[in-house]
Amino acid sequence: MDALPVISDVKGAPESARNKALETGASMIQNFDPPKRLCAHLNAFHTYANQPGRHVESNHYCAHLNEDVRQCILYDSDKPNARLIGIEYMVTPRIHETLDQEERKLWHSHVFEVKSGMLVMPAPAAVPDVVWEAAENKEMETVVELYGKIFHLWQTDRGDQLPLGQPSLMTSFTAKDQFDFDKHVGERDARFGIDSKKKAEKRAYIQEPEIHEDADWVWKELEEKKKHQQ
Repeated sequence: MDALPVISDVKGAPESARNKALETGASMIQNFDPPKRLCAHLNAFHTYANQPGRHVESNHYCAHLNEDVRQCILYDSDKPNARLIGIEYMVTPRIHETLDQEERKLWHSHVFEVKSGMLVMPAPAAVPDVVWEAAENKEMETVVELYGKIFHLWQTDRGDQLPLGQPSLMTSFTAKDQFDFDKHVGERDARFGIDSKKKAEKRAYIQEPEIHEDADWVWKELEEKKKHQQ
């Protein structure tokens, strides 16, 4: 299959004064209730379901749809001009259990993300570390139980300047040896001024739930293929 075209002049194009004026005017008079529901900024790494190991750092901006469902908008950074690269839905074990087996295989656990310190809530500058740590850990106590389903629409990691092609099913990592954890998480930590290793230590008290056998199917299928190749 031929590589999809790259449009090189889109990302750097400056926003016009006309568009800025329209945005400002609209924000003053229109209803923006859905995005106002966003209540948490999470940062973690996703990997392509069809290419395990190939990964993308994602900033999640999440809202609670109800007690059982969260919905997150994914961006490639936390800056004002960040590109919207995908979506993630998170559900409680109660909901995950009701899905049929093939559907459950599309969902991933968050246990490793939480316990390893890979999943973080970047702290506002004005909030003391001890206060934010308590709030973050309380959030992690909930997220560790949830199952997520991710689609990325924009393959920024290969240089695409537009969301080209079909959406890509993504999943999460379940072990450090699935990618260069220390390098990539370390680089992320440096940018946000955090220490994922210390976060992992602080989260040691969080109990690990039993993960459904159909979740994280990408990694289980990969292990099966390796066994058959031996």
